[in-house]
Amino acid sequence: MKYALEILTVTTILVFAGIFLVQNAHLQDTLQPGEEAWSGADSRAAEQIAASGYEPWFTPVWEPPGGEIETLFFCLQAAMGSLVIGYFFGYYRAKAAKE
Repeated sequence: MKYALEILTVTTILVFAGIFLVQNAHLQDTLQPGEEAWSGADSRAAEQIAASGYEPWFTPVWEPPGGEIETLFFCLQAAMGSLVIGYFFGYYRAKAAKE
C-alpha cells in the first residue's frame, strides 16, 4: 500500500478525537452549575494559594490592561523562542551540508 502510514496516522487521530469527544461529553454531564471542565492548572493553583492565606511580597510594576495583551506577550515569547530554535537548526543543518 502506497499510503499506509498516512492512513494509519489519520485513523489514529480520528480515534483519539472520538475518544476525547466522548469523554468530554461525559465530563460535561457530570459537572455542577458554575464548574468548568477544562479550567487549567493555573486557576486551581491560584485558588489554593489564595485559600492558604498567602500574601504576596510585592506588587507588579506594570499590569497589562487586559487578557488580550497577556496573550500577545505569550505569543511573542513563543515566536521568539521558535525563531531562536529554528535559527540553530538551520545553522547546524547548513554547517553539516557545507562539510
